[in-house]
Amino acid sequence: MTDTATDLATDTATDAGTGTVGTTSALPVVRPLPGAAPRSRPGQEVRGDGWRITVLTDCLFRVEWSPDGGFEDRASTFAVRRDLGEAEFDTQPWGDGVEITTARAWLRYDGREPSAHGLVVELRGTDSGRWRYGEPTHDLGGTARTLDDADGRIPLDPGVVSPDGIGVVDDTESFLFTDDGWVGGRAAGRRDLYVFAHGRDYARAVRELYAVSGAPTRLPRWALGNWWSRYHPYSAESYLELMDRFDDEGVPFSVAVIDMDWHRVGTVPPEHGNGWTGYSWEPTLFPDPAAFLGALHERGMRTTLNLHPADGVRAFEDAYPAVAAAVGIDPASEAPVPFDLTDPAFLRAYFELLHHPLEEQGVDFWWIDWQQGRTSGLRGVDPLWLLNHFHHLDAARHGGPGMTFSRYAGPGSHRYAVGFSGDTVVSWESLAFQPEFTATAANIGYCWWSHDVGGHTRGVRDDELATRWVQLGVLSPIMRLHSANNPFIRKEPWLFPAEHRQAMGEALRLRHRLVPYLHTMNHRAAAGTPLVRPMYHLEPYRREAYSVPNQFAFGSEVLVAPVVTPRSRVSLLSGTRAWLPEGRWTDVFTGAVYRGDRHVELHRPLESVPVLLRDGGILPLAGPDERDATRNPVALEVLVAPGAAGRLDLAEDGEDDRDLPAGAPDDGPAATTPIVWDRDVRELRVAAVQGRADVVPTDREWTVTFLARRPDAEVTVDGRPVPVTGEDGRWSVSFTAPSAAGAVVRVGAPLRVGVDPTEAVRAVLERAQTGNPEKLAAWEVVTSGRATVDRVAELDTVGLQDDVRGAVVELLATVVDDPA
Repeated sequence: MTDTATDLATDTATDAGTGTVGTTSALPVVRPLPGAAPRSRPGQEVRGDGWRITVLTDCLFRVEWSPDGGFEDRASTFAVRRDLGEAEFDTQPWGDGVEITTARAWLRYDGREPSAHGLVVELRGTDSGRWRYGEPTHDLGGTARTLDDADGRIPLDPGVVSPDGIGVVDDTESFLFTDDGWVGGRAAGRRDLYVFAHGRDYARAVRELYAVSGAPTRLPRWALGNWWSRYHPYSAESYLELMDRFDDEGVPFSVAVIDMDWHRVGTVPPEHGNGWTGYSWEPTLFPDPAAFLGALHERGMRTTLNLHPADGVRAFEDAYPAVAAAVGIDPASEAPVPFDLTDPAFLRAYFELLHHPLEEQGVDFWWIDWQQGRTSGLRGVDPLWLLNHFHHLDAARHGGPGMTFSRYAGPGSHRYAVGFSGDTVVSWESLAFQPEFTATAANIGYCWWSHDVGGHTRGVRDDELATRWVQLGVLSPIMRLHSANNPFIRKEPWLFPAEHRQAMGEALRLRHRLVPYLHTMNHRAAAGTPLVRPMYHLEPYRREAYSVPNQFAFGSEVLVAPVVTPRSRVSLLSGTRAWLPEGRWTDVFTGAVYRGDRHVELHRPLESVPVLLRDGGILPLAGPDERDATRNPVALEVLVAPGAAGRLDLAEDGEDDRDLPAGAPDDGPAATTPIVWDRDVRELRVAAVQGRADVVPTDREWTVTFLARRPDAEVTVDGRPVPVTGEDGRWSVSFTAPSAAGAVVRVGAPLRVGVDPTEAVRAVLERAQTGNPEKLAAWEVVTSGRATVDRVAELDTVGLQDDVRGAVVELLATVVDDPA
């Protein structure tokens, strides 16, 4: 039944202008959650005196205990859907409570206040595990609200993924949404738990978290390119000059982040406090905001402005008279308008009078930088949640999924687009934690972390650290460079020495080339599979998958083992430990092929990181000259690891991307282009576009690149021979094809994968800062022609430094000339 014991504020609101009580349904930003179904099916509920258990699926239970006998059927910040269909279960009495049996689990509850002996959940089937109320779940962690000032590892909030098989989301303290979309607190003393009894089916656990909590946001395509951000008082002129310099360098950006100095800071009259909060352009820096924002749009960029809204609206703001009048304050009094999103009058003014006029000038979305705690005008209502929720609904008011950029507020935050993880310290320790932090967030369904790539504050200048951080950012959900208001913490590549500048530039160019793949995975994430996942999501029953916390799956095709430690002073290479699942894995940069089902130490120079494409993997990239992430590219390159059959359906949408309401399930992309590698007949088929052909170019320039040895026979496109370019390990054919018809690439002879490691070993030895006699002895061993196992054993005798020997052994152990 619907709770009637909660304060009046949960169902009605006071109109601050009139003092009367009225509904909030007239507020444009207050509306029912799209796709919400918060009331469960009565047939899935089991009730007793003061308790209710809902069988949401055969793996997922909701357990409520209520000393006042009332239960909550409204949506919460976490749970917006509780009707997940029918799930079969059996019941029988257990004390004053019940024993519930499903195909996957038992739940026993004694009908009293929850306790360790009175509430027990146990798995059935091949997975084993038991959880008692109050005991730790031993879950593998979720994520955290912020990395502000973090210098390395921090504790993580819980997730729903546990090797013991049971995870718990305690929803007791979250606030609620009424049927018309307004908010309020809960009745005191009640408990509200969601128990995920999925064993090691981690993928299903995350999908069912989304089923209850709502789909992740599908991001607009342009959000997947490079973001430029720096805390610095740019002017319109200097910012545009910087973007033009990047363009001259061939380094593309798709999002312009303007930190807090876009608004008045130093010119705020002292009687009104500091300039941390502001909504009025600083005229000395931005005399014509609409022209500035329009110039960024002409450069193929979208813009976000920073918000620190805690100080409300003060009398120096351009919009102050209108906002003050809207909330019942005499503008002549110059009394500040307090920040209070629980006041409907302020909420309306906040969006309609402060933000919409700026959006009309050209602002595309908002960076909400809330740092002021968790209390508001309603008990239990976190202002950060309100900011995330209402900003997201407002961003989607014209259609489309909506775009926001804010901090993580707790389970359910994945519905609100991109997360800002806070002001990290510039250090190797910070970098070393970020891959694990990002991947582990998948355990609570949080897809789209944006970190301060390169670090924000403190630390020391370290050009290698900055380069490795950029490379990690390129292979992260969101790539946003950022730094503090310090002239000596900079991220422009041309400010670095030549080798670092080159590596950074190549990494940033690669990010924009990855956008077709990332947008395809964007749809996959909205359907239930996060872009970045820990290895144990792929192989939950392999203990090795839990031993490499910094390695992660990057979409369906690729594994990444980022470099997060300084390079050796001897080998001038950085080592990273990886575990490869069964199969073969091809490094997309070097062409080296590794056999899986083993640990491997991977050594890389500054310009490279291990990015491994699975056998049969298909990786679509924009052509090297495609720099505009707001549109679907005319030129595409497709990398193929041909050792197994594979398929990838390239997903594309229109530029405006407004076909999907905020919060609704993703019904798929506007257009898909199936790309299929048939190993048996050696054909790569680019199929005809499916869906809305109008969103893709009529004709496309395709380059198909095989990560294999060059074939000894002709290659044809639609039956016509075409020239082959490239070399062993990476060769290509290029052609133009109509999107409505596609094309077929056929290789006339069997392919072989793997490259001769001899020249790569020579490069390792030449680079190494060690004795020349030892190098010569090692070279003679490598080129002896003996079996690999014998050469590896003999290398122990020549006196090479361990890290140099490790790099040579890695290369000798790669696959050479194996059939694809």
